[in-house]
Amino acid sequence: MYFIGNFQYLTDQQKENEKERRNGFFSMMIQADSADRALEMFRQRLNDFHQSSAFFEGHCSIYISQLLEFDQFPSHEAVMLNFRSYAGDPVLPFIACVLPTEQSNACTIHEWEGNQPLTEGRGDSLFLEFS
Repeated sequence: MYFIGNFQYLTDQQKENEKERRNGFFSMMIQADSADRALEMFRQRLNDFHQSSAFFEGHCSIYISQLLEFDQFPSHEAVMLNFRSYAGDPVLPFIACVLPTEQSNACTIHEWEGNQPLTEGRGDSLFLEFS
């Protein structure tokens, strides 16, 4: 199976320098036998990034938003992934659509409450945290 994980992250690097505050989104993909194995491989790769790069410096919280599973990838028609629409100021909520199609857009509302990302009003699951 093929797995794509969509993540959000938040760092507190601003404690050292206000201009170093970071938050954002990223995706990871892997071929694995199960969702549990894919998550473990994502976790290991993120630990590798934390050790060898500046991506997740300082205290960093990483939240998993979605885990998509495919048995094959499309070959005759492109598929849209992770469409996002932001209104005004970036601190405002945004609408995201994962795998939208003409029949269903499957959009969700995402926002931050304190330092916790929410999807449709529910707190996203903390996936990994570095201190």
